[in-house]
Amino acid sequence: MTSLYLIVAFLALAVWPKSRKLALHFLPWVLFAVCYDCMRFYPNYLVNDIDIQGLYEAEKSLFGITAQSAQELAAVADGSHTMTPCEYFSVHHCPAADFMAGVFYLCWVPVPIGFALYLYIYKEYEWFKRFSWAFLIVNLLGFVGYYIHPASPPWYVAQHGFIPIFNTPGNTAALGRWDAMTGLPIFHALYGKNANVFAAVPSLHAAYMLITTFYAISSRRKISMVFIFSIICLGIWWTAVYTGHHYIIDVLLGILTALTGVALWEIVYRTTRNKQLRKIHKHD
Repeated sequence: MTSLYLIVAFLALAVWPKSRKLALHFLPWVLFAVCYDCMRFYPNYLVNDIDIQGLYEAEKSLFGITAQSAQELAAVADGSHTMTPCEYFSVHHCPAADFMAGVFYLCWVPVPIGFALYLYIYKEYEWFKRFSWAFLIVNLLGFVGYYIHPASPPWYVAQHGFIPIFNTPGNTAALGRWDAMTGLPIFHALYGKNANVFAAVPSLHAAYMLITTFYAISSRRKISMVFIFSIICLGIWWTAVYTGHHYIIDVLLGILTALTGVALWEIVYRTTRNKQLRKIHKHD
């Protein structure tokens, strides 16, 4: 239903001559929201099998930590002596880290959107276009990845084991500690509306701030902005693993998705722009 409202609003703006330019500027964001919303109508686990144990074992083989204490051994889902980093953090955590994890994760979507609005408000239309379309392409690549390889997040294994349970509701995982600490059920509200928990690979949490940081650097924003974006980016990567929402593998694939999407878009953008410039020179 959200998709329908967005489409109607976009068409209304596009039809009216005075707002048509505004509608076209924000077309990538409308397409992103519509595509994201539409995935709920045909879940990825109806297309391919869900990877639960394979991803878990791959994480342990690459980044496994030897469990030593009884508490650590109890956290290992398959009963072995090797923990995933997520299982390690489920035992070893502290209030300060819990608080910062929540702060970082709350920046996931608002900061990229805020950066886009900043570029638009200050009439940096060319950079706004480049950032917006790159953001869309990275998301589309990520969505395709969800359908090619449906995968469970670490918290699912901790709570449900290796058996796929369709229509499993979203879960705050370790971010629930932030809600409890602050008395603000923000993550409970956000993840309670999660339509499909089997969309962990690639991690778009890892991708969003990397795209934002890249375009902050490319558009020569102030060093303070670039520094803050970089800290948030690294913080989100750490939080994804610390809170049990993503494996390190998910994060690395999210980074790869961001780099691939940005590279593809920049090739298209620069090729198109060079053709336009050549046409202008010919007329001159």
